[in-house]
Amino acid sequence: MAVGTLASRVTGFLRTAMLVAALGVGALADAYNTANTVPFIVYDLLLGGVLTAVVVPLIVRARDRDAEYGARYEQRLFTLAVLGLAVMTAVAVALGPVFISIYGGSFHGAQRDLAVLFARLFAVQIFFLGVSAFSGAILNTRKRFAAPMWAPVLNNIVICCTAGAFWLLATGEVSPDNISDGQIALLAGGTIGGMALQTVALWPSLRGSGFRWRPRLDFRKGELGQIGRMAVWTLSYVVITQIGFAITTRLANAAGVRGRAEHLGDVGYTPYFNAYQLFQLPYAIIGVSVITALLPRMSEHAAAGRMAEVRDDFSGGLRLSSVVILPAAALMGVLAPEITTVLFAHGNTSVADAHVIAEVLRMFAIALVPFAAYQLMLRVFYSMQDTRTPAFVSVAVVAANIAAALTVSAVLPTDKVIVGIAGGFALAQTVGALVGWLVLRRRLGGMDGRRVLTSYVKLAIALWPLLGFGYAVHAVVEAGLGVGLWQGLVALVVGSAGGFALYLLFAKLLRVGEVQTMISTFARRIPGRG
Repeated sequence: MAVGTLASRVTGFLRTAMLVAALGVGALADAYNTANTVPFIVYDLLLGGVLTAVVVPLIVRARDRDAEYGARYEQRLFTLAVLGLAVMTAVAVALGPVFISIYGGSFHGAQRDLAVLFARLFAVQIFFLGVSAFSGAILNTRKRFAAPMWAPVLNNIVICCTAGAFWLLATGEVSPDNISDGQIALLAGGTIGGMALQTVALWPSLRGSGFRWRPRLDFRKGELGQIGRMAVWTLSYVVITQIGFAITTRLANAAGVRGRAEHLGDVGYTPYFNAYQLFQLPYAIIGVSVITALLPRMSEHAAAGRMAEVRDDFSGGLRLSSVVILPAAALMGVLAPEITTVLFAHGNTSVADAHVIAEVLRMFAIALVPFAAYQLMLRVFYSMQDTRTPAFVSVAVVAANIAAALTVSAVLPTDKVIVGIAGGFALAQTVGALVGWLVLRRRLGGMDGRRVLTSYVKLAIALWPLLGFGYAVHAVVEAGLGVGLWQGLVALVVGSAGGFALYLLFAKLLRVGEVQTMISTFARRIPGRG
């Protein structure tokens, strides 16, 4: 499963790098990325959280109750989702200008017109995104994790080809003022087509798992009420978090418009967006894989009242994922300029533009550990069919995020605003992890804190050789070879490989059991081994 997630995320970052090379990080990229965020926002607002927090636990419980009843229940939920997605998509297409006013309020003229057009076109993705996610949720309840992890690779390949074609066919710098209808059609067709292909690719696995969709809406008494009671709090959580996202996106876009007016370069939403995509990679590879495997199991344990086993699931998942997430955060902090130069300093994006992304990435690195812990804690609540508590916790998280974003936007120079907003995100995730820990500690009768703390202390000690080696490589390459694409590649390869090897060596010397578990797991997957 982690291999599929790795392939998905690696191709996802290849996609991001291709789009950055083709569109740059300026006004055109801000219009495209802001508009392409809208379908994911609408999906998250109205369905995404429900899938994770409501659908998976309910399907698991329905199937445990009776296999035949569970199959019919899946059919009813899937039919309801398809109908709801069709309505959501139509409404989102109509509200394209409203979304751009919310998330790109500083856009004007040709940039706003292009963003609105993209928002209307990209809204079609909501239907495919929802069907894909619902299909993945059904497969996860059936312990089939591979297809949902691999399907996004197809989407990423389509968009890579789209960005490559745009780059090759463009003559000169393309902006919202001079982009042609053909270029708009190419970007829109590739973006929507990739998501459609990702959805279709899941159906063979669904059929292989025994799922056959037969539209039905014959809900039994109390079923819709149960869904509604759980969903209302999940939707409250999503609405609260999206309010924070809307404010930070609007502030980042405003900084970009001011930066171009003040001739400071491109310091707006697109650099922030690209840094966020990089930041999520370690969590997506390890954290999402752990959460995907744990949620059905935790739901089963919680349904049976075995809270000690839920606590053990959480503790084991947190400690195992931290083996990779901690050193990843450290490498991001040390080698951020090399990472962003290698990935993004191509085509219409300069080394200076890449270093703007690096500044934001370094701040996001601070958020990686608390973010992963907080996301895992949310799944513990969901496994217990508790969607109300995460909604209340999110109030503190979003309040911290908004307060920090507004403060840095008012006091920092324009070119540092997006760095400050990333710092506010790190603060907010830390608040969420702390509050979630305190609440779950009481609910679960403890959090296995001693074992978690012991692992973290050992891993933190093992990080020091990685940090020292990474900084040394960075300094030597910069002093001896200068700054550039191939210099960054040398520093990135040597610094990350050597630093991670030292980290693993010291972690093994410190007898961190989770490291040995990870090494043994990967060794068993090597052809010809065990």
